[in-house]
Amino acid sequence: MTEKAKEKSKKKRSISSFTILLIMLVALALITVAMSLAGVEGVEGATIANVATAPVKGFTDALPVCLFVLILGGFLGIVTETGALDAGIAALVKKLKGNELVLIPILMFIFSIGGTTYGMCEETVPFYLLLAATMVAAGFDSVVGAAVVLLGAGCGVLGSTVNPFAVGAAVDSLSGSGIAINQGTIIMLGVVLWLVTLVISIIFVMRYAKKVKANKGSTILSLQEQETMKAEFGEAQQEAVDAEANPNQKLMTGRQKWALIVFALTFVVMIIGFIPWGDFGVEIFDAGAATEEVTTQVSGDDISATWADAADAGAAEGELTFNGDVTGTVTAEEQVSEGWSAFLTGLPLGQWYFDEASTWFLIMALIIGVVGGVSESRFVKAFINGAADMMSVVLIIALARSITVLMGETGLDMWILNNAANALNGLSAIIFAPMSFLLYVVLSFLIPSSSGMATVSMPIMGPLANSLGFSPDVMIMIFSAGNGLVNLFTPTSGAIMGGLALAKVEYSTWLKFGGKLFIVLGVACIIILTAAMVLIPGAA
Repeated sequence: MTEKAKEKSKKKRSISSFTILLIMLVALALITVAMSLAGVEGVEGATIANVATAPVKGFTDALPVCLFVLILGGFLGIVTETGALDAGIAALVKKLKGNELVLIPILMFIFSIGGTTYGMCEETVPFYLLLAATMVAAGFDSVVGAAVVLLGAGCGVLGSTVNPFAVGAAVDSLSGSGIAINQGTIIMLGVVLWLVTLVISIIFVMRYAKKVKANKGSTILSLQEQETMKAEFGEAQQEAVDAEANPNQKLMTGRQKWALIVFALTFVVMIIGFIPWGDFGVEIFDAGAATEEVTTQVSGDDISATWADAADAGAAEGELTFNGDVTGTVTAEEQVSEGWSAFLTGLPLGQWYFDEASTWFLIMALIIGVVGGVSESRFVKAFINGAADMMSVVLIIALARSITVLMGETGLDMWILNNAANALNGLSAIIFAPMSFLLYVVLSFLIPSSSGMATVSMPIMGPLANSLGFSPDVMIMIFSAGNGLVNLFTPTSGAIMGGLALAKVEYSTWLKFGGKLFIVLGVACIIILTAAMVLIPGAA
């Protein structure tokens, strides 16, 4: 092949994330139709209306995170307008002086702590853009920036220890089954999975980054992606080059330094806000909260209606009726004021979700605009342009969520779970563990949410493992590892697809970059979990 032909081949654009997600949506819809026509019980064939409304329902379902991403875009637009971000990255690269590789293990370990402790996932979206710009300025490429965030936090989630959205939700879903759970076993296995997969990932990313820094032609990015990367992150890279060429040059003004301090503070507070401190016994952010006893009058009709609702949910049986008039009172504790840290967003730190984070970033955008000396007209223009840059990310997140919506409407996810659980019944531990892991790999494409997966699957898989004499603690970690592995590359995760879009990395490129790594991580997880299932006894 001639050099010209090679260049033409490289310039061919990879299939976009939008197209990949639309193909998946239609393909899964056709599968449900075929299964329904074949008389498969429990699966309803998707209608044209199901497919057409799924992206809209996905957008509605993901509205809080979509709004967060738009406001984040406006926030970053203001920071960029001050020039503080590019100057800060240049100063960091200049200070490292050829030791840029050390950033990779340090940052990946920090992200992994967030993953294993509180399931850091959607919260990582803002960091893709920042790390991509930093790594490009340091002489690597944007894939390295995306890998640091995604693999760092992802390996932590894979080896969850006290993550309330994974192991916490799994343990809670088994609370009514009478199965005893050993938290020590869960934490021990979580630490092993977390550190083993993290070390493998760090070595993989550092080897690639070192190769790219030595030879820019070894990047896995296509020519089109390289051009996009230069257009998006080239300014920060140029500032880093200029700073190295002019060691005495003053990189930042006083305003830019203060803007950068406020910028860093914004992300620190966001992370603190998302961590569920109450689950770890930390109550400092709830100080000042007040409750009072509230007594409410209830009638017989109220009691009967409550009983009927409980019966519908499976928590009660039969019908409750009263002869004659019945009245009573219900006394309950109601919170009348939140802790001191709720003064700004209405909820204290530790109870934040995307509405609170959006409020915080909107406020901090205004503060950085003032600190950075951005005029009113420049502020409005920069904020709108920054938000506009995020629209493709928002649409990708909504489209990714639409696949989960369709699976829920047709019942395909539960059909796979129930039938696979029946197939696993009676297997030996050395076969049961890897097959269960593979089951969670499949299911996690349909239900990327760790808490959602725990809620629907653990009441089935936990008792199954226990009835076969296997450890339900290991079953919980099989769920965590299987779901965590898939969430390193599943296109149904809005955080992954949105993050890669911010880093200007095509989804197909990410699969090409990490394909071998994902297989290695999967094999490592299967070996660890199978050994644990064989060696750790089941509940008595």
